[in-house]
Amino acid sequence: MKKRNSYLAVGLVMTGILTALIVLGFFWTPYDPTAIVGSQKFLPPSLRHLFGTDSFGRDIFSRVMAGMGTTFFISLCTVLIGGTVGTLIGAFTGYFGGVVDEVLMRINDALTAFPNILLALVFIAMLGFGKYNVILALGVAFIPSFARVVRAEFARHRAMNYVKSARLMGASHLRIIFRHILPNTWGVLLPALIIGFNNAVLAEASMSYLGIGVAPPDISLGYMLSESQSYMIKAPWYVLCTGLVIVLLILGVSMMGEGLRKRSV
Repeated sequence: MKKRNSYLAVGLVMTGILTALIVLGFFWTPYDPTAIVGSQKFLPPSLRHLFGTDSFGRDIFSRVMAGMGTTFFISLCTVLIGGTVGTLIGAFTGYFGGVVDEVLMRINDALTAFPNILLALVFIAMLGFGKYNVILALGVAFIPSFARVVRAEFARHRAMNYVKSARLMGASHLRIIFRHILPNTWGVLLPALIIGFNNAVLAEASMSYLGIGVAPPDISLGYMLSESQSYMIKAPWYVLCTGLVIVLLILGVSMMGEGLRKRSV
């Protein structure tokens, strides 16, 4: 029990602190994240600038707060789009089966064979750059993974006694799907959502790092990581602080999800 609580407690603390900074960053930052101050370039971390300053004299901590908000927003929207559409597709194909299930799952398997980031790059090439195009591209790219997980669970549950009993009592298909089976798939769906969120953070960071994701004036952690690579020797705190925040965000959500999973066992 102590081990389970420690996972959940540490995950909640880490995620809670970062979430508080994200929310705060929408309304206030210590400095203007975009303000250029030529006389304060490459200042090391101090009480005045917790993460130091970058090549334009901008406060890195303020930019991290703003960048976390963008990355979190993109990742959350990605999971909402991919999770919602993927769950609906997986639920109906897994429950009804038949030819539609076979066709959709073969298409789904073909898409799953490609990494999410590669599918997202294809959509970005068609849609263009920008925060909302990244959300749409990643959301669509994440649909197959959620559909596959949910479909397997619904296919397993549809033959169980409680589903048969609901049918005998005259429950409609929609009621059985959403009121009976779906709540019983939460134990599998929750880890999938957590993994999906972490994958979305990495995908956004990777795309922005490569210069095909978030573009100025928007700020994201991946974009900042790309900026900082040119100054790893002159200003190592830039890349270290930005990379550390990405790691802590992913680690905190992962530990929270593991703690919740173990608590429900």
